[in-house]
Amino acid sequence: MRRTIGILALWLAVGGQAHAFNLGALLQSMSNRSGANATAQGGSAQPPSYAGAALQFVSALVHNAQGVPLKQEDAIGRQIAGNLLGAAPLVPDPRLQRYVNLVGRWVAAQSPRPGLHWRFGVIDSNDINAFSAPGGYVFITKGLYRLLDNESELAGVLGHEIGHVVKKHELHLIEQQKMVAAVGEAAQVRAQGQTLAHQVTQNLIGSGAQIMGHRLDKDDEYEADRIGVVLAARAGYDPYGLPAVLQKLEAVGRTNPSAVALLFYTHPRPENRLAHLAAAMGDHFDSDVPWTTPRRFYRLKP
Repeated sequence: MRRTIGILALWLAVGGQAHAFNLGALLQSMSNRSGANATAQGGSAQPPSYAGAALQFVSALVHNAQGVPLKQEDAIGRQIAGNLLGAAPLVPDPRLQRYVNLVGRWVAAQSPRPGLHWRFGVIDSNDINAFSAPGGYVFITKGLYRLLDNESELAGVLGHEIGHVVKKHELHLIEQQKMVAAVGEAAQVRAQGQTLAHQVTQNLIGSGAQIMGHRLDKDDEYEADRIGVVLAARAGYDPYGLPAVLQKLEAVGRTNPSAVALLFYTHPRPENRLAHLAAAMGDHFDSDVPWTTPRRFYRLKP
């Protein structure tokens, strides 16, 4: 009863909004600022409004990703998300996007970082994958969404990606991949100003697809799995939603390996993840009554 009341309270509080959360519009506004627009006076390019912050978070990343201020973490995530959506847009279904944001924000509210401006989206791709970026940006592909059967499975998948953001795994990856280049380029920024600052920012972050296509440490993935299960359970969902999805991914890997090729490249094999989760979960979650909400799950049209 307590979990049902909590879930209903969330939906009543958020469900009163008349419009869907428009992640695409938010990122488009960021993308427009990042483009070089000619001025009426002389056609010179205008640097983006956030370019002046580039030096600050370049320096912060070089020293310690854990110490990146929240605004700069969000700027990094926005740039990565914008680049990713430039290559693969969101599914043009406002009800779907709003639904995933409702579930994702409820799960994220159970995390140690509930105050982040969490943003969730479903990418229009038939590949099976999920991504996260610093600052609270989380995406799953349409292919992965179609694989899900209920809301607990969705909560488990989103919980895994939320776990990466909570532990700042991607920030550490960026630090490892780009630190050497950033050190040399930071001096150029000081000498040449904001226009180059934006370029350094882009070089530091790389393309969204490229950063999200890199492998995180396998221990990071196992940690995100454990966090995802705990967050889903705290939110009132069946904690075995994520393990159920991993079983499906294992099956897809046998029947349609091309659909999960990038996922299996960037993540440990599902059977290994299941083994680590089984050891971590034990019988701690067996007393919970499964709560999967299959009837409320938003289903995509064929």
